[in-house]
Amino acid sequence: MKGWISKDNILIVGLGLMGGSYARGLKRLGYRIEAIDTRRESIDYALQNGIIDEGFCYPDETAIRKADVIIFALYPELLKSWIEEQQHLFKYGLIITDVTGVKSCIVYDIQNILRSDVEFIASHPMAGREVYGVENSDDGIFRGANFIVAPTEKNTETAIEWCCGLGKILGFRKISVLTPEEHDDMIGFVSQLTHVIAVSLMTCNDNTNLVDYTGDSFRDLTRIASINEDMWSELFLLNKKYLLHHMDAFIFEMSSFRDFLAADDRESLKEKMRLSTERHSYFNKK
Repeated sequence: MKGWISKDNILIVGLGLMGGSYARGLKRLGYRIEAIDTRRESIDYALQNGIIDEGFCYPDETAIRKADVIIFALYPELLKSWIEEQQHLFKYGLIITDVTGVKSCIVYDIQNILRSDVEFIASHPMAGREVYGVENSDDGIFRGANFIVAPTEKNTETAIEWCCGLGKILGFRKISVLTPEEHDDMIGFVSQLTHVIAVSLMTCNDNTNLVDYTGDSFRDLTRIASINEDMWSELFLLNKKYLLHHMDAFIFEMSSFRDFLAADDRESLKEKMRLSTERHSYFNKK
């Protein structure tokens, strides 16, 4: 598996759930993993549990200089500032990627400020859990999940192939290549809108006894309602154009459904349900 890349020094910046899961998967494959995270507890936990080989709670100059690959698991705005401040330490020929949930608002900015001898190839692992922190990391979340690579015209075919290879060795089921804009449009629907719906379900009723009555359908719909408000509010605002578009479409559908119900229009309700079942069948085939 190490034939995927001849460069062995991998640095992960941001050692939370996703950074920790990358670290576990790559270390299991034999790579040397170093990490930077501002939380001393995260670094200590990762070292004690063999998730990383070495770690720092500050931007260690030696670790940055010797890295052949850097994987960033940071919030979007922090990612841009970190690269701008530390890129003078980057090795010639360094490849960097990320796990960020939005692309067009950061990829072009980073590529415009980045040194010409360093390449940033954006990617997004479509995997996660409802818990946070390296303590809950698990590279098993990648197996069977989807992985998106979001190149621009500034990216080389070598870097794109390398990033696709990263997804493959970590066990992702499907590797897709989209433009940053295509990614953001898609993610606005399949991820961000679903989080908006889950949050709205939890906030539209203040009955604290619902837990005593609910069934699997409500639990399934609200599985992602326990949300990191700092991260998701930033993602929503950065992807506002696409998210608003999908929210408007959803509100229109909800209004139509309500109108059919209010008018006792059973056939229209059944038609909506048949269309839903038909479209959901494609997910079952996958």
